[in-house]
Amino acid sequence: MNKNIMLLLILGLLTACKEEKSMKVLLETSEGDIVLQLYEDTPQHSENFLKLVKDGYYDGVIFHRVIEGFMIQSGDPDSKNPKPDGHYGRGGPSYKIPAEILPGHHHKKGVLAAARTPNPAKESSGSQFYIVQGNVFDAEEMKAMEENRKAVNPDFKFSEEAIKNYTTIGGTPHLDGEYTVFGEVIEGLETVDKIAATETQPGDRPVKDIFIKKASIKKNSPDK
Repeated sequence: MNKNIMLLLILGLLTACKEEKSMKVLLETSEGDIVLQLYEDTPQHSENFLKLVKDGYYDGVIFHRVIEGFMIQSGDPDSKNPKPDGHYGRGGPSYKIPAEILPGHHHKKGVLAAARTPNPAKESSGSQFYIVQGNVFDAEEMKAMEENRKAVNPDFKFSEEAIKNYTTIGGTPHLDGEYTVFGEVIEGLETVDKIAATETQPGDRPVKDIFIKKASIKKNSPDK
């Protein structure tokens, strides 16, 4: 076989592998685009999310729970073709995902985390997720929160990185250690803010439905 043809085939295979291993997801919403970078050290959550994206699971769902200064939540398959008086947030696959709560991940603004119902093992919903908007806290507020957490868990301590983020870009520190964080927004934080600022009705559902029109795996650029 011609060496040039062989080289092209090898390059093509390498490119295909890089694209297949992409850990970036594009959410095309009715309010703008959001690009998520999934974490490699939370494989069960990240791989499940990628599988659902490939299957078109999120296409057409709404952000059914939106709280400004806190987070925006989506991923309920029952919210496709939503009814005006419908209440959503209980739908999803029949399985749960074991917790992957790691000390290196905290709830800074823009992180992607798995929603869950109360359960001792802190297992995550098979499909529902939220993106943190949060608030900015000062050093005294962070110290008070840490002391409150230590009353329950004497070993609890916010990392220096977490404190820096919570006192600059903001987040939701009270969720640390309770929910699995498995990615973050790398493009489109302004879209998160726009969605969070929308008018909501009782139950935190937006008055005007905000859809994920399409979710897709974002191909890696050639130099990454």
